[in-house]
Amino acid sequence: MNPRLTLLTASRVLQQIRADRRTVALLLIVPCVLMGLLAWVFQDTPVFDQVGPALLGVFPFVVMFIVTSIATLRERTSGTLERLLAGPLGKADLMFGYAIAFGLVAIIQALVATAFAIYVCDLDVAGPVWVLVVIAVLDAVLGTALGLLASAFAHTEFQAVQFMPAFILPQFLLCGLLVARDRLPDVLSTTSDFLPLSYAVDAMSAVASQVEPLGDVGPDLGIIAAWVVAALVLGALTLRRRTD
Repeated sequence: MNPRLTLLTASRVLQQIRADRRTVALLLIVPCVLMGLLAWVFQDTPVFDQVGPALLGVFPFVVMFIVTSIATLRERTSGTLERLLAGPLGKADLMFGYAIAFGLVAIIQALVATAFAIYVCDLDVAGPVWVLVVIAVLDAVLGTALGLLASAFAHTEFQAVQFMPAFILPQFLLCGLLVARDRLPDVLSTTSDFLPLSYAVDAMSAVASQVEPLGDVGPDLGIIAAWVVAALVLGALTLRRRTD
């Protein structure tokens, strides 16, 4: 992997995102709208404070997965990816360049969504807000990495969207957001231990309920980071230059 080519790829992707106002709106506004709707639905109840922190990680994760998988597939189907990889640019440069670009976007997204949830929707968390932001950023990067991986197996944009239930829905059902993981049947509880979103929800829940959550959050963040790296490496190995 060439660091210069990786950074050039990241710069190119950031310029494309900046020029696409609809994508910017999807990345920055949609999580806030969803958090606002959730707060409105559960106003005057403790439900929003209970599930809001976890959803601060889930919403960016899902949005980044969709945007990244479709954007990467579009480059392949248009022939852009084939032209880029015909030069000195390697697959790892491309994958990690995308990860850096969307990771920077994820920082902005997490800051906007967290500020909206806390200062507009009155989300109450016991732990430090900055830890909440860090987890939200890492969750968004995880969505980016899995989106890049999913795009390697899709032939059309419609197929890329169809991958969302396969990659996202099982994790959403088993992550502990709907039912505590220790209350799931043994097989499902064991399965949830191997899914990265489970650790994202665990980390967010720890920040919501603990004044000093770093001891519990640290291992969860390490597992999420390992998933990010593994997804990017596997995505680089399976990435095709073009769609047949």
